[in-house]
Amino acid sequence: MSTNVVTVSPELSLKEVAALLAKHRISGVPVCGPGGDVVGVVTEGDILWKERGLRTGHGTLEWILERAYGEEERISAQTAGEAMTSPPLTIAPDASLPQAAELMIRRNVNRLPVLEGGRLVGIVARADLVRAFTRSDEEIEREISNEVLREMLWIDPDSVSLVVTGGKVSVVGEVENRSTAESIESRIRAVPGVVGVRSKLRWQIDDRSRKTEAAADHLARPV
Repeated sequence: MSTNVVTVSPELSLKEVAALLAKHRISGVPVCGPGGDVVGVVTEGDILWKERGLRTGHGTLEWILERAYGEEERISAQTAGEAMTSPPLTIAPDASLPQAAELMIRRNVNRLPVLEGGRLVGIVARADLVRAFTRSDEEIEREISNEVLREMLWIDPDSVSLVVTGGKVSVVGEVENRSTAESIESRIRAVPGVVGVRSKLRWQIDDRSRKTEAAADHLARPV
């Protein structure tokens, strides 16, 4: 994410918002209230609605559709607060890049304000996600070894064989239990720049089966 976030107040005029977007070469900004809370997001698209309204006529059908879908208000908007999308779609700083990408695609947005405890700490854009896939294989391997295996899972990286080629990760070795093997694979998939994971991890204890059997036994007991 980018931590140097350009924000605007709800009272700022759309002309001033447009000037900020052009100056900073960005396509949208969070709209923040007096207390610094994010109340919405205003984008180039919101300004284009204004431009569209100024340059097109309004027939009866168009007027009905605008009233039904709220576009009349967007076209007549003069400030960031009037034009913004609210409530804003946000994400937490510990969310993975795949989660951010899925949210952007599903909700058709180009950027997500990053909130921690309700406070704006950054913003992540589609361009940030694209840049993540330019990371070298060496960078990806270092992050998996140091942050995923050693720091998150307390596993000695030397206990498994890790190979990264073109963003595709191959991991081979033996761990104590099945749940650990599955956790390693899922966390590797969340590392920025990883495009695929091939896991050949073996485990000594199938703790997943034991949990399933215990749950089934509990449900089978008479009450």
